[in-house]
Amino acid sequence: MASDLQRRKVAVVFGAMDANDDGYLDESDFRALTARWVSLRGGDEELLSGVMMGWWATLSAIAGQDRVTIDNVLSIVDALPKTPEAVTDTADAMFGAVDENHDDYISAGEYRTMISAWLGHDGVTDFAALDFDGDGKLSRDEFSQLWLEFWAGDNAEAAGTYVFGPV
Repeated sequence: MASDLQRRKVAVVFGAMDANDDGYLDESDFRALTARWVSLRGGDEELLSGVMMGWWATLSAIAGQDRVTIDNVLSIVDALPKTPEAVTDTADAMFGAVDENHDDYISAGEYRTMISAWLGHDGVTDFAALDFDGDGKLSRDEFSQLWLEFWAGDNAEAAGTYVFGPV
């Protein structure tokens, strides 16, 4: 069963993704997320759409329906610690989508664009706290660890808990 911390983390993302604010995620919410991201960043709409719609296909298949509740998402989150590769695989896909200039790092600006796209507004994030080695950018490994901590972790002190800002 998801902890209170996990529920709060997922609620931040779920609420932001629920574009029509009906309490469910459906395909139109993922299309709206893709459109937000493309409007903020421009660039490869096909790549961004592929990542977002791929997640929708996976989420709806696991939930077994075309409308997904926060409880459906939390049931998936409960299983993630046993399958960390599922999280790191999605982190890798997300990294590729966020790394706009394809230098194999995520800059603070690229990160802010991702947060704005996901949340629908400029979120409050502490990029420096997420940047483990303090080099001003996130490597693929750093991003993967943060993504795993956010989606599968239950440690309020872990930097990854705050990937999308305060919970």
